[in-house]
Amino acid sequence: MVLPAEEGQLTTSSVRVLVATAVPVERDAVARAFPGPEAAAEVPRPGIVLHRLPGGWDLLAAGVGPALAAASTAAALTAAALDSAPYGLVVSAGIGGGFVPDAPVGSLVVADAITAADLGAETADGFLPVTDLGFGTVTHHPPAGLVRAVAAATGARAGTVLTGSTVTGTTGRAALLRAGHPRALAEAMEGFGVAEAAAAHGVPVLELRAVSNPVGPRDRAAWRVGDALAALTDAFGKLAPVLTSWNPHDR
Repeated sequence: MVLPAEEGQLTTSSVRVLVATAVPVERDAVARAFPGPEAAAEVPRPGIVLHRLPGGWDLLAAGVGPALAAASTAAALTAAALDSAPYGLVVSAGIGGGFVPDAPVGSLVVADAITAADLGAETADGFLPVTDLGFGTVTHHPPAGLVRAVAAATGARAGTVLTGSTVTGTTGRAALLRAGHPRALAEAMEGFGVAEAAAAHGVPVLELRAVSNPVGPRDRAAWRVGDALAALTDAFGKLAPVLTSWNPHDR
């Protein structure tokens, strides 16, 4: 059940949720949306430490990059299953780059497709995704109804969020990504890894990104990390009614 909350704060959800961020500062931004974040308990599990909030939600600073994000998320999912308390939803959350002008700095993006941007092979004719090579997958799709509900509740724009092992740092690379993925709104480094782990456990996944910088030439002076983290906290503060009404069986 979901209990009444102060405005902008999450409470207990009927769906057991794991929120996987890359680094502790993102995890802490999410935690600030909950009542009593200072009362969070550190719950060690093999290979990871969960940050358990009073409402029962688990937060995980899974690490940077798709490989570590996948490994850490899989460890959390396996531990929950062995504890006979499986998660009903995994959320990959954090800050990321936005493709201008569609996803400006400070805006929110919710993924309707979580795509590995660089999983495949370079050829003389261009990049081939791993699926064109006859194996694997490059895209996971979060539940469409949940994506729509999150977008309506938070003001996030829905579109493709790309996952890469390298942050884009040039105009040319940004243009190539946008040409190959016309619906791309943001890029980050963990979403696909989190989604792979969730898929292996049969758990639905969601990705929410607050835009801290434009995708393109690397200019740290243009980054607004503090503003993006504040937007992330605000977004999670609006998710309680979404998860109250969402049925995990409605994909």
